[in-house]
Amino acid sequence: MKNRILSIDIFRGLTIALMIIVNTPGSWSYVYAPLKHAEWHGWTPTDLVFPFFLFISGVSFSISLSRQSSRSTKQLMIKIWKRVALIFLVGLLLNWFPFYQKHISDLRIFGVLQRIALAYGIGASLILLARRNLLIILSVIILIGYHFLLLTGGDDPFSLENNLTITIDKWLIGENHMYKGFGIPFDPEGFIHSFPAAINVVIGYLIGKYTILEKRFTTLQKSGIGIVLIAVAYLWDFIGFPINKPLWTSSYVLLTCGLGVLLLMLLQYVIDDQGWKKWAFPFRIFGMNPLFSYVLSILFVKIFLMIKIGETSLYGWLYKTIFSPLLGDYGGSFGYAICFAGLVWIFSLILYRRNILIKL
Repeated sequence: MKNRILSIDIFRGLTIALMIIVNTPGSWSYVYAPLKHAEWHGWTPTDLVFPFFLFISGVSFSISLSRQSSRSTKQLMIKIWKRVALIFLVGLLLNWFPFYQKHISDLRIFGVLQRIALAYGIGASLILLARRNLLIILSVIILIGYHFLLLTGGDDPFSLENNLTITIDKWLIGENHMYKGFGIPFDPEGFIHSFPAAINVVIGYLIGKYTILEKRFTTLQKSGIGIVLIAVAYLWDFIGFPINKPLWTSSYVLLTCGLGVLLLMLLQYVIDDQGWKKWAFPFRIFGMNPLFSYVLSILFVKIFLMIKIGETSLYGWLYKTIFSPLLGDYGGSFGYAICFAGLVWIFSLILYRRNILIKL
């Protein structure tokens, strides 16, 4: 089991490393295409990172749950929702930081950590309250139900302007508390999206329980599971429910889980079966303290942007003065992101060396 946990840590650490790299280019004007999100429908490699983290969180939950058989469902639920509240609160405070620059009346409520918290909480609750067959049925109901719910949004229900999630979030939290990065109030980490995102966690749990803990499937069968999920995702996309990260569509859930299964299999083969693990040490460091590493990266970005050097910030000055002249516009922007991830990695390494695990 130790080796299996290692491959899970590597998977988790890989997603965090990529999340940091994607979020911290030297300049948003110069980003390589694979490191950009799809503008709306469709996907890029970058669009896999966030759902992969939710998927591997479900896999990890299957391992941790197997070690807590002595606890009652009530005790586990209390523990889970305490963690949900903590992660959500940290995400909210990150949105607000530095606190003197933004009034609470304009504070964005949702965000990446908030999505992680709600998806984990909903997914873990379903896992605790439903046995396998019912859990699968409920997951299917949520995915299909989300499709039909969005269809009530209007003539073009999967468009940016007309999707129902905008109406729900405006009613729930108000326009001032929503993300404005799409040009209109629309939150890609809004409330209703958390339910299909929770199925990423549930599918991860099922994969962890039945392929890692109980080892019920052969390598070929596990490959088949991933391929079937991907095939169903594209079939669903073909008949009218597009693969779309901002809406976190059900086809997107199945696609990312299918690819997640295949990546986990690959890591298990390379690390667990073949013992090739030295290359993965940097990712293990991130994987031991994943959410701490992500939070630290956001804090560093905000602090770098706060520090002014002439008419620009420290963040922009480093790119324009060091990275861009050395590596060019695109190379410098990518090199900046790599170095920024390296800076966060150093702090995570210190925690690793001291056996400190900060579990949000």
